Amino acid sequence: MLGYDAPRWHAVLNDLPAALLLVAVLFDFAAAATKRESLMWAAIWTLWAGVIGGWAAVVAGELASDVIEHGQAAHEIMEKHETMALLTMGVFTVVLVWKMVRRFQMPSQELALTRALSIAGLVGLVWTGVLGGKLMFEHAAGIPTHTLQTEIPDRAAGHEHEEDEEHGHGRADTAKAAPHVDPPGTPPHTH
Repeated sequence: MLGYDAPRWHAVLNDLPAALLLVAVLFDFAAAATKRESLMWAAIWTLWAGVIGGWAAVVAGELASDVIEHGQAAHEIMEKHETMALLTMGVFTVVLVWKMVRRFQMPSQELALTRALSIAGLVGLVWTGVLGGKLMFEHAAGIPTHTLQTEIPDRAAGHEHEEDEEHGHGRADTAKAAPHVDPPGTPPHTH
C-alpha cells in the first residue's frame, strides 16, 4: 500500500504510539498531582490514540515478521519482541477499558492500580523498543540480503568528508581547534 511493504509500515507506525503512551502516563500523573480535569482528558485522549496506534504497529509488525529475511538469532529476538509488544499493548488496553468502564469514577485504590499498570506498560514499551533496536541495528532485520551485500563493499571503500564536515559523532573535529588565547590582562602563565 502506497509503495510500502509490511516492514516499512511497521517502522512508520511504531514511534508515534510509543510517544503517545508515554505522554498519556505523564498526563495521568500530572492530572493526579494538580487535580486539573484538562490534564485528565488529555491523558485519556492520548491513551486512546496510543492504544489504537500501538495495535496498528503490532499488526504491521506481525505482518513484517512473516516476510523479512532473518537468521536464527534474529528470529529468537523477534519472538521476544512480538511477545513484549502484545503484552505491553494488552496492559495499556486493559487500563483504557478499565477507565472507560468505570467512567473515571474510581476510588483511589483503583486509580493507584491503573497507574501501576501504566508504569508496567511503560517498562514493557521500553523493553519492546530495546528488542526492536537489537533486531534492526545488530541483525539488520528488514534489510534484504542483496542490499546488505551491496552495502558492505561500499562501506569498506570508505568516503571523504569536506574539511568542515562532521563525521558521525555529532561534533566537529577537535584536533583542528583554534589555539588557546588568554583574555587581555591575564598574567603570564603556562598550560
